[in-house]
Amino acid sequence: MHDDGDDGDEGGLLAAAARYERALREDDLDALDALFAPGPRTVRAEGGTALVGHDQISAFRRGRGGAPTRWLRRVHLRAVSADDAFTVSETERLDGGRGLQTQFWHRGPHGWRITAAHVSSAPPAGPARQPAGESAAASAAPADATTWRTPDSATALPAGAGTGPLTGIRVAVKDLVAVAGQRTGGGVPRWLEQARTEPVNAPALQALLDAGAGIAGIAQTDELAFSLLGVNAHHGVPPNPAAPGRVPGGSSSGCAAAVASGTADLGLGTDTAGSLRVPGSFSGLYAWRPTHGAVDAAGVLPLAPTFDTVGLLARDAGVLAVAAAALLTGPTHPPARPRALLRSRTLFQVAEPATALAVEAALRALAVQTGLPLRDVDDVGVDFTGEEVTAWTTAFRTVQAAEAWASHGAFITANPGALSPAVEARFRAGEGVGAETLNAARTTIEATRARLTAVLRGGWLCLPSTATPAPRIEATPDRFEAVRAGTLPLTTLASQTGVPALNLPWGRVGDLPVGLCVLAPHGQDRSLLALLAEVAPHPRTAARLP
Repeated sequence: MHDDGDDGDEGGLLAAAARYERALREDDLDALDALFAPGPRTVRAEGGTALVGHDQISAFRRGRGGAPTRWLRRVHLRAVSADDAFTVSETERLDGGRGLQTQFWHRGPHGWRITAAHVSSAPPAGPARQPAGESAAASAAPADATTWRTPDSATALPAGAGTGPLTGIRVAVKDLVAVAGQRTGGGVPRWLEQARTEPVNAPALQALLDAGAGIAGIAQTDELAFSLLGVNAHHGVPPNPAAPGRVPGGSSSGCAAAVASGTADLGLGTDTAGSLRVPGSFSGLYAWRPTHGAVDAAGVLPLAPTFDTVGLLARDAGVLAVAAAALLTGPTHPPARPRALLRSRTLFQVAEPATALAVEAALRALAVQTGLPLRDVDDVGVDFTGEEVTAWTTAFRTVQAAEAWASHGAFITANPGALSPAVEARFRAGEGVGAETLNAARTTIEATRARLTAVLRGGWLCLPSTATPAPRIEATPDRFEAVRAGTLPLTTLASQTGVPALNLPWGRVGDLPVGLCVLAPHGQDRSLLALLAEVAPHPRTAARLP
């Protein structure tokens, strides 16, 4: 075993940690006894008291009546020798409180056992955010114009069904999604001025309303959704409650700010190149990009239709899972578990080192919590190369730019100055893409799809959702572009192959959130979302999970 898990399954230690977590959850006292080293030198400390010896530790467990429910969020592993290592596990409780558990492990004839442990806990940090759906009264959007676009008429926002699995859940609707009686603004004032009033809701929004949800308001977006950072030259930068003073991520930026602040429970947004996963990573939210075509995109302003999807953001994993079930169409099959969680060293190296370490810790937590083995894809000779990553990123940007210009070039030409110079430049990059260049890019994308399909036969691929935490609002344009360019190789893999992706907001660089992204095979959305039932169901929504 090597420091930071160079072994594919961390030398078997993660499997032992998974047995410990399962035994703790089930209060399996015999299994817990077996995982602590026998003898008088084993020690466990908590709350100012040290228990010395296996017998004392066993007696304590048998008298406490089980441990409080908790979920792993990060597992840091450091090897001391081939047979000795310690783990530091960060946990989360239902009330938002946190826990810390340090365990020293030794591998002997009977496998890995704990020889020393220290447990501590902390109350929730700061004021508790309002639980999802606890109040349905906030049906009107707050006044913050960087987060919310005030409805353009006195027409009331459409109401939900009033009953159903999403009753009481407040939805922030990205300003690309048709809302009956309102115009769609696309984050551009001149576009809003010229837009028609929508006669009906987009099918995706209607599905949420039919499931009982209500509309909290229409949320701002980056200009025509062609951005990843959450900066809008017309409306400003929405706040990021999870990382104050930093951008929230885009282009579903208003949705992210609303959900992170608690003024909405759910964000209905879009993801073309990462516009749900990036704000999920920057703002500490769960985010789901569905299999391409699995959610009806009618009534949603397009950017690059080959890659456009409609998906969700949520603070609460259970809310996201229930809402996703309402959006998914087609036959329902029993969820299938993957053979393993896969880690690509090439893709982890795309991220900045501190982000890669943070996401590694989140990935170990996922492996331990689910009991799934963690394997490196290069161990079986299918890891991606740096050249492939560069090629697929270039190909994606070529096709995206060409399709974005096809979608909105006429508006840009007819409305000079309607977009900020940086965003207009992205659109105009597609104006001159010729047929030969476009066909070559699409060929590269097909090859990438085949490569990812081969990788996903061995398990679900796990990678950083972004290359960095959220940059500061006052960062230089060069820094913004570096973050965008570094993140696109990570986000565009799912975008161009059409597979479902789930952002788990568990990583931390200092106190800044970064996300772990999990990719499943094409069409396996329900299987991917079923993971949420294992890692953090909220008590209010656990019973509704599909």
